[in-house]
Amino acid sequence: MPPVRELALASSFATVNDPRIERTKAHNLLDSIIITLCAVIGGADDWVGVAEFGTSNEAWLKECLGLPNGIPSHTTFGRVFARIDPEQFQQRVLPWIKAVQTVRTNVIAIDG
Repeated sequence: MPPVRELALASSFATVNDPRIERTKAHNLLDSIIITLCAVIGGADDWVGVAEFGTSNEAWLKECLGLPNGIPSHTTFGRVFARIDPEQFQQRVLPWIKAVQTVRTNVIAIDG
């Protein structure tokens, strides 16, 4: 099923080069990136946490992501991110963080 709505976040990372071999692409790169970013914002600090976040929020994520083969495993997240060019990823993530920062003029502490 195609995503119900498009994420603005997706446009920031849509041009990240996918380093994987074509036959090993069971999951969309963009899906993996977005799940990881959401999980880290939500407190995940390792690939097991990222996969658990994805699994526990799969219904919500399916509203925005393709997820043709469900949520990737923690080993898949680790393998994919180990192969992404870190400089290229940084070139995408920093402008996205700055854009979020300019939208949010007031900071609301959620960690106590």
